[in-house]
Amino acid sequence: MSLAEPTEAISSLPDDFAEDRPLRPALLRGWRRRCPNCGGGPMMRGFLTVRDACPVCGEALHHQRADDGPAYMTILIVGHVLAPVLLFVYSNWRPEPLPMAILFSVGTVALSLYLLPRLKGGLVAFQWAKRMHGFGAAPDV
Repeated sequence: MSLAEPTEAISSLPDDFAEDRPLRPALLRGWRRRCPNCGGGPMMRGFLTVRDACPVCGEALHHQRADDGPAYMTILIVGHVLAPVLLFVYSNWRPEPLPMAILFSVGTVALSLYLLPRLKGGLVAFQWAKRMHGFGAAPDV
């Protein structure tokens, strides 16, 4: 086995498998919950359910493996955004506990509901752009 064999195998792939997919446009489309390939079709069928394929371009999306990643990222972002705000509000104004708990509970839920589907779309788009989990599998030749 020589070192030239893997490059020969890569160069023998069709052009669309050898090229990198642009990451930034894919992530922006995913954030908007659109198909990472065309940007025209909706990626989600419901709040968090990813379609099997794009209704516009037909790109297969069933390969995605987002699992718990979007939930972890949402918790991380919401915690890092609201914890300093909570500390600042408490340090400067010392509000009563009940109004503060209600305000920050509503803020936490609202921010989480906003971020969760967008982060899932971004994660699916990232997987598509990096050809992960079957998104860029070479055809059987």
